[in-house]
Amino acid sequence: MTIKYLFIPALLILSACSDKSSYQLTNGDIQLIEKSKQNGALANDGFVKCQNYTTAWLQLADPKSGLIPRNIDSGKDFWNARDAAADNYPFMVLTSFFVDEELFNGKMMDMLNSERKLTSRVKSMPDTYSFSKEGFLNEEINMGKIVFGTSEYIKDGLLPLTEWLGKSPWSERMIEMLYDLNEAIDVADGLKKDFGRAAKEEVNGELLQILSRIYWMTGDEKLLNWAIEIGDYYLLGDHHPTKNLEYLRLRDHGCELISGLCELYVTTSFANTAKKLEYQQPLYDMLDRILEVGRNEDGMFYDGINPITGEIKQERIADTWGYTLNGYYSVYLVDGKEEYKDAVLKIFSNLDKYKSFDWENGSSDGYADAIESALNLYNRIPDPRVADWIDSEIQVMWGKQKESGIIEGWHGDGNFARTTIMYNLWKSKGLYAKPWRDDLILGAEQKGDSLLLTIKTDKPWNGKLYFDKKRYKENMHLPMDWPRINQFPEWFTVEPGREYHFIDLNKQTSSIFTPKELLEGISINLADSNFSNFIVF
Repeated sequence: MTIKYLFIPALLILSACSDKSSYQLTNGDIQLIEKSKQNGALANDGFVKCQNYTTAWLQLADPKSGLIPRNIDSGKDFWNARDAAADNYPFMVLTSFFVDEELFNGKMMDMLNSERKLTSRVKSMPDTYSFSKEGFLNEEINMGKIVFGTSEYIKDGLLPLTEWLGKSPWSERMIEMLYDLNEAIDVADGLKKDFGRAAKEEVNGELLQILSRIYWMTGDEKLLNWAIEIGDYYLLGDHHPTKNLEYLRLRDHGCELISGLCELYVTTSFANTAKKLEYQQPLYDMLDRILEVGRNEDGMFYDGINPITGEIKQERIADTWGYTLNGYYSVYLVDGKEEYKDAVLKIFSNLDKYKSFDWENGSSDGYADAIESALNLYNRIPDPRVADWIDSEIQVMWGKQKESGIIEGWHGDGNFARTTIMYNLWKSKGLYAKPWRDDLILGAEQKGDSLLLTIKTDKPWNGKLYFDKKRYKENMHLPMDWPRINQFPEWFTVEPGREYHFIDLNKQTSSIFTPKELLEGISINLADSNFSNFIVF
């Protein structure tokens, strides 16, 4: 089928190929264009939901400080680092980045400045702030709580923001807290009495993830050495996760340690091969033992086990199954151990059994973590069955949002937005448009190195279309894109050194763009309510 016989309103092609004189549209292309329209409708629905969530939570903000509360019932009088700052606020920031630039540069920045000014207690490290007291909730400093809250804020909130935004005021806040945290702690210990048996492993696991990524971002050997000190504690000492711990939590919080040790292993594979070889067998021992005693017949992980005896301590299935498998797949990437990739494939083959599953007793947060689990690994191993599962389960999660925009009224509402944005970016293959409107439809589908995308609004719209880049390399300077908890997977990314041709199939004209121009945004003018479709190849 040639261009002149097209029966679609407008089709544009962005091309990186050598022959720019024509483009032969196939029946498969037309099917992908239709799919991109469906994707655009889904992404639009997702962004509307994220906007409604952000608007609802902003209405709950303390009028004087501008900070949001921990929860809308218990906890409504205070802001805290481990919950409000770590789980909710960052994804209000990211929502505003996509849907409301004025809000992003205004209230979201004001919240950061207010939080930094009012809650920093031990140097830059934050403590819980009471709205009614207009000061700290607790008179005495509890370093365990400050350490825990700081690590949560960095790893769960500011690190995902930085992976998307790159250098920003939020990354500056992250870095200052990290260096102050280093003065307070080396290997997290003694936290059990404050937070329970999994807190020590959670903080150490978070630190391993933080340090394994920010080491590459900064190039600071001090951060790598800090991570290695924690790695030695677990893999080379008498605190081995499956040989010495009588309880290993495989769900959210406890699973941080497994992923963290795997991220350190990947980092040492590039930065300290001697240390990597020291870690190799103890790490394999941990991973193999978890596969042996920590899974059900479908490959799903239990919430908690005694890895020494093999006893299942908490039989419920972990919603964060992909968080743990991120670590397995990362080790597969550097060492080629097929059994660790097979652990992913086993769950993929059984996912259909877990539709409308009772993740965390029906919690939206449980669905958010389970869907992220699938999305991040699907990005590495595309499987149509997994794509169908994600599409069905996002609808279940979205159905939990109330008409007010609130989801469940606690800090976990932020994870609803986090995973929705991940889903939206999958549906647009990393592209986004500004200014966003609630009638803006932007969806895409890939065909090899080609991208077919659709844009539509109900009313005339002038704006810019932005393309994604290899953020793992450009923003974080990582040596490889290993799967990471709460990362935003990359789909279609602009390659440096190439030229891209934008071909309007209705007008049969083309324009040439550099990668820099695509990243800075290309101007789009939609004069009517028809679909405008593009192809990138």
